[in-house]
Amino acid sequence: MISKPGLYLVGGVAAVVLVASGFYLKEGNRHTDALILYGNIDIRQVELSFHDPERVEQILVQEGERVKRGQLLATQALERFEYSRDQAAAKVDVQQHQLDKLLHGSRPQEIGKAGNDVKAAEAAVVLAKKELARLQVLVKRKLSSAESLDRAQAQYDAAQQSLQALKQQYALTEIGPRREDIQAAQAQLKADQAALQLADKVLADARLYAPQDGVVQNRILEPGDMANAQKPVLTLALREPFWARTYVAEADLGRLRYGLPASLASDSFPDKSYRGWVGYMSPTAEFTPKSVETTELRTSLVYQVRIYACDPDDQLRLGMPVTVTIDTRQAPMAQPSCEPAP
Repeated sequence: MISKPGLYLVGGVAAVVLVASGFYLKEGNRHTDALILYGNIDIRQVELSFHDPERVEQILVQEGERVKRGQLLATQALERFEYSRDQAAAKVDVQQHQLDKLLHGSRPQEIGKAGNDVKAAEAAVVLAKKELARLQVLVKRKLSSAESLDRAQAQYDAAQQSLQALKQQYALTEIGPRREDIQAAQAQLKADQAALQLADKVLADARLYAPQDGVVQNRILEPGDMANAQKPVLTLALREPFWARTYVAEADLGRLRYGLPASLASDSFPDKSYRGWVGYMSPTAEFTPKSVETTELRTSLVYQVRIYACDPDDQLRLGMPVTVTIDTRQAPMAQPSCEPAP
């Protein structure tokens, strides 16, 4: 029979053993080679919208449909954009002809005409000079009035001034356009060409293409709706890359390395494992999200980790819970990829 003090001693030893055993199990789990994390599937989403305001003409895809990069998804009514483009193209043509005219200079016919005008003006000066001389003689003989002489003098002066003007015009016609006029025409042509390029871009932006491979998640607008840059038309869920968003405690963060292989399992497909790798580790800590852990663990500081995953059969979905297993004994992959090994 054990005495009362003996019972206290045995009980104390047993309690110590149990506490020690619990501590050993906890620390043993922490130092196992396999690190098990829990999280949810995340993907990137893109809201696709038209740049310029106009009504939606047609939408060529349905929700849930898989699309390829560069695939035409929707178009706007194109008439207004096409009219603006044609107008800009016409302005470029007009300015190009104007610049060509300046660069080619005066035509031989224009130079010839200017020369003939000078010759006609010279003949007019000779005639006016002779008329002035004749009237000067008549006035001396008192056979003509002084007013006639004044009129002849004015006609002679006007003929000389006209001759000088036509000679200058002839010289300018031979030289051709001024360099400044040509430069101004060239600058205007560049401005018109830029306006045409902008009109082409506006017309091209009236067609909506898939920026990457993905799945149409939401079809927000319909044909006839007014679309602009602030109104998304479609929401596209990108299939690559996508990952499992998990959280790891600070004590386990040092066991992870970029490129470390991982396997993912989902309750929806319990018999299948998905290949993945550690692709991101947050540089800052945060409190455990409410949707991930219990109330007690929500007060713990954790680090977000993204496990990039491969899903060749398109089975994983946004928000799907997954279990991630990482064997920390393995070496990180040099170039992680979902492509099959050669």
